[in-house]
Parts: sequence; structure tokens; C-alpha cells
Amino acid sequence: MKKPRLVFVSPLFLFPNDAGGKIRTTNILRQLKGGFFELVLVCPATPEQLNGWRAELESVCDELVHWAPAKPPPRWRRALDLLDELPVNVVADRTRQGRDAVRQVLENGRTDLLLIDFVHGAVLMPEDVELPTICFTHNVEAEIFARHAQQSGKHLMRRIWAAQHRKMQRFEGRSLRRFRSVIAVSERDAAHFRQQYGVSRASAIPTGVDPYYYFWQAPPAVTAEVPPTAVFTGSMDSAANIDGVSFFLRQVWPLVLNARPEARFLVVGRSPAASLVQMAARMPSVELTGAVDDVRPYVHRGHAFVIPLQVGGGTRIKAYEGMALGCPVVSTTVGIEGLEAEPDQHYLRCDDAASIAAAVLRLFDDAALRQRLSVDARKLVETRFGQERVGRVFEQICIDTLHGEAGV
Repeated sequence: MKKPRLVFVSPLFLFPNDAGGKIRTTNILRQLKGGFFELVLVCPATPEQLNGWRAELESVCDELVHWAPAKPPPRWRRALDLLDELPVNVVADRTRQGRDAVRQVLENGRTDLLLIDFVHGAVLMPEDVELPTICFTHNVEAEIFARHAQQSGKHLMRRIWAAQHRKMQRFEGRSLRRFRSVIAVSERDAAHFRQQYGVSRASAIPTGVDPYYYFWQAPPAVTAEVPPTAVFTGSMDSAANIDGVSFFLRQVWPLVLNARPEARFLVVGRSPAASLVQMAARMPSVELTGAVDDVRPYVHRGHAFVIPLQVGGGTRIKAYEGMALGCPVVSTTVGIEGLEAEPDQHYLRCDDAASIAAAVLRLFDDAALRQRLSVDARKLVETRFGQERVGRVFEQICIDTLHGEAGV
């Protein structure tokens, strides 16, 4: 008996796993493969990507269908995209190659269930689809634009972000109502979709990490050879991460250095923005690593895993990665949003510059506190947020949607 065929459309090539959404999707696909469904992944890919990541692609799907990604538009073209009726990240995904590839898969082969990854990927779905459909959302996208508008200090940028927020609200609500089911990464997001957009069938999955890959290691002692070190991980071309690290460097890090001038700050992630490179160049205590093959050695060097985000949406999978690896977490409310972790037990929560600096210094100075937070946070990840459990929940939502039974 043939398995039902699940066509999983991603607007992104998933490798390397250098962003939270790509990590989350890859983990889900690995859990789905070999299970209830025959899994077809549809995504953009260059010949170099197909050859370079062949083994990883085989680990996440039974069949791969790809389209040639469009060339990045020039800067003037991206500026004109601000005038489009759709938000800019949706415009970026609205390619003829992608829409043609999705339609051809649906027309040329048996498809029992269609899943679109990221709400902006909905722009690739034909209007006349009659199959059971799911959207896997990683954020409340409109909320991200609204927070950027609130945080921006420049009048022009506030107006641009506010306009993008309105466009995304319209697109997000209209798109999510097209799907039979919506999968969110937190109950908070699922409730937002139900209340704000009238999406009746929105379900939440827990955020999970692979506890075997992200293996625990006790935080190191602070010594002359191992100076007190704070660590941040994330894609450094992400607007939310740029904003958060800029805030940390401008307002928090000077307070830390005033008390511990030997302290170090590692920013681990691809493509750091020019503004951050310029800022770090004036701070010998700060290292921007750029892209790395493995974040684990950097996190294991840290005494404090900082998440100083002021804007963003969904859940930050980096929080559970830091917890799993054993590095004590200091986070803003936004940075830990949607995650089931208790402040002062699993992490230290603080939102203003002075309290963040004080929390980082506490971890630098208090080995017992580092150890307690490290152990308790790892236990939380192991018992409640292992990737296998997340995969089972996700697969069951897909099965229920196929059978017309999905709901809250």
C-alpha cells in the first residue's frame, strides 16, 4: 500500500542550516522522513547546492524537485519593491520559476497533501488548489514589521516599516485563511492567528532541538586563559539580529566592560552587516566570526548566552540551543517569547541595558549560578523539547489535516 504523498514547498534552500527557520524546517523534515508520508521537497537550488549538499538533502526527503533561483535584484529594484502591494519579503519569493515548479508538481504527480513553509511562501501556491493544504508558519510576520516600526528612531524608517506592517497584515491574514490547517511554533502565535485573522484551524507545535547534536557541557571556569565571555548566535544579515546586537554593543557592552575590561563578546553568524563590522572594529573585545561550520565550540566557550532582541516574532530556537549546550541564557522578553521556560530557573530575563549588563556580570562572577541554570535548562530541553516529540506532533497534525480532522 502506497504512503500518502506530502509535497513540502520551501521558498528557501535549507542548507547550510544557518538560520532559525531553516534549522527548524530541516529538523521537522528529518523526523517526517520514513514515517506516515512519502515526502517530496520542492525548493530553489543551484547545481552547486545540489552537489554540495546531496547527502543532507537525501536525509530530509524521498524525492527532491527544484527550480533555478532568481538572481538577486539590484538595490534600486529592491527599493522599488517597497511600492508593491505585497510586502517586500513576499515580493522576493514571488518568482515565475518557483510558481511554475509548484504547479508542475501538482499537475504531474499524485499529491495527497500540500504544505507551504513560511507564510510568504504562500505566494507560490496556485489559486485553484483543491487539495488539503497546510501552512507552516515560523513567526507572526506582521508583528515583526510592527516592532521594527516601534523601535526605529528615524521618521522615514518608521513610515516604511509601518507601511510594510499594513501590507503584511493583509497578506498574512488573507493567505492563512486559504489553508485547511495552520501550524504555528507557539500557542501564542496560534492564538494570534485565530483571534486576529479568523483562522479557525491553527495548531501549535513545541520548539525542539536535537539533544544529541547539541550536547551538554558545563560552563567553563573563568580564568586568565579563559576570560569572561558572552556569546550570541544567529544570522547576522537578519534585521532583528542586527538590531539586537547593535543595541547590545551600544548600550550593554560598555557597562560590562566598565566592570570587567577583560571580557569578550563573540557574535557567531553569517554575513554580519557593515554597520556591525564598523562598530566591532572599534571594540577589540568583540569578535564577529562570520559563517562557521559548527556553532557548538563557540557556545561551549561562553559564560553567558545573550539574546538581546528588541524585535522579532515566532520563537527563537537559538534559546533552546544555548540551553541544550549548557551555556546560561540571558534574554529579553522578546528573545524568549513563546518558549516554555521559567525566568530565574532556566534563564535570566531582563529588558533594559542596565539589567542585561548586570545579569551578564552575575554569570561572569557566580560559577554556582552558571552551573544551576545550565543543568536546569538542559533538563527542560531533554524532558520536554526533544526533536522526536516535535516531529510526532507535527506529523499528527498533517495526518489529521489529510483526513479533514485538523483543529485547535
